[in-house]
Amino acid sequence: MAVFGFLIGIGAYFVYRSIVTGFYTVSPNERAVITVFGKARRLEMGGSTAKDSALSEEEKERYDYPLLKPIPPGGPYFKWPWMKVHKVDIQTQALDLTWDPTKAQETIEAVTKDNLTIGVDGQIRFRVSENNLYPYLFGVRSPLEHVMGFFISVLRERIANFTDPKGSQLIKEADMGDGAEGSALDITEGVSINDLRKNLPLLNDFMEEQCRNTPERYGIELDAALITEIDPPSEVDSALSSINSTRNQVAADISTARADAEQQITMSNRAVEIASNNAHAEVAPLSELARTLMEVKQEGGSAALKAYVRNMQVPLLGRASRVVKTSNA
Repeated sequence: MAVFGFLIGIGAYFVYRSIVTGFYTVSPNERAVITVFGKARRLEMGGSTAKDSALSEEEKERYDYPLLKPIPPGGPYFKWPWMKVHKVDIQTQALDLTWDPTKAQETIEAVTKDNLTIGVDGQIRFRVSENNLYPYLFGVRSPLEHVMGFFISVLRERIANFTDPKGSQLIKEADMGDGAEGSALDITEGVSINDLRKNLPLLNDFMEEQCRNTPERYGIELDAALITEIDPPSEVDSALSSINSTRNQVAADISTARADAEQQITMSNRAVEIASNNAHAEVAPLSELARTLMEVKQEGGSAALKAYVRNMQVPLLGRASRVVKTSNA
């Protein structure tokens, strides 16, 4: 009886593991991978995740992972006891930059090019790459932790070497005195935290570009980098605010002075133009009279010219109250 009961127990356990717990479903935002005795099912056509990627030749050898055959949403599906189901959530998720499973932190510290320790806050949006499930499930133990470490390392390196791409050109134009547009920005260049704050979109674009190969490495696709805050230490925040206020005031004064100078130059040019037009207006009748006298002399000679002059004097003599006639000795 004991042996019979033992066999019944084994049969019941086999039925429970094979039938009762053998069915599973996959949600719409999930993908599943089946392993048989620890080996994941792969695509029949083969291939690797690094084949058509932008990785270097050395990295392609290091991250040469096979392409797996994912199970689409639906079900119920059946599996045998020697099979194991690995489900992955592929919807886009958001994670703070301060996330770290090994420690608690309120901000990410980084050092700028002028040795100022700043705090960086923000988020990243990511999702598991459906075409790179092998590195996410089996490549590394904690792929998200690896991606965050890689992201923070690249971010700190970029902050330490960041230079405003427009700053040198603006300062050069200010030294040469070319144009007034953007003059309010000239004097604020050169302070690293100011450069970083003004170029947050550029910094985010750089981080997204640097993390474009994370799907092939870790199976995680970066959707967006959203660095929202860059703050200096509290002990230098007030001093930095005073410096920025002074710089902005100086920049505003420079802009005002340039605007006044340009207005004075414009008014001077307009005055010169008006005086020139008045002079031309006074010279025009004299030039016309000279041309008329020349034509009269050419056609009638000196006698005609004298008669013309005498006739032109008649209206003047009529308006004169006294005429003084002189004769040559």
